[in-house]
Amino acid sequence: MKKYISMMAMALMLSMGFSACDVETDEEPGGVNIEKMCGYWDVTVDAVDEAGSVVIENPFGLGTATVFTYNTASNGTTQMWLDDQDTFWAYKFLVDIDYNARTFSASARDYDADGSGQAVVTDGKILENAGKNLHGVPCDSISFYISFSDDEYPEAYGYAKYHVSGVKHSGFTE
Repeated sequence: MKKYISMMAMALMLSMGFSACDVETDEEPGGVNIEKMCGYWDVTVDAVDEAGSVVIENPFGLGTATVFTYNTASNGTTQMWLDDQDTFWAYKFLVDIDYNARTFSASARDYDADGSGQAVVTDGKILENAGKNLHGVPCDSISFYISFSDDEYPEAYGYAKYHVSGVKHSGFTE
């Protein structure tokens, strides 16, 4: 009898194991609604005046920083996340987008969960194949201006905002 119970238990476990691998939905995998604006970007940051002229190149000595752009949980086409992964100003907030034009901006918005200050983004754009990676291969580029309400340096150094620009990360480091 113990043999039959053991065999039945084994059969039950096997059948449960196979059913755990069944597909539960009919959804096909695929991209997000703002796929062409999403990315991992290698960027540089310069301090610029109101006209966009560079006042200080690489003001904090960062070299290359990182910016991520990605879709919202609702997968809509009117907003996306702009996130520097704590590599520049530690910002992460939603920006408004025009997906067809590949542009983005944000009026004064809290740029972090702590409410440290507000950020304004202007003239944001993503251009397909307008940049080149380290090996000269065409890739997408990103450019935008950003200013922060809690930035204490503009008055002392004569700049108004930061110009963030760069190319989509290729995986190559040299």
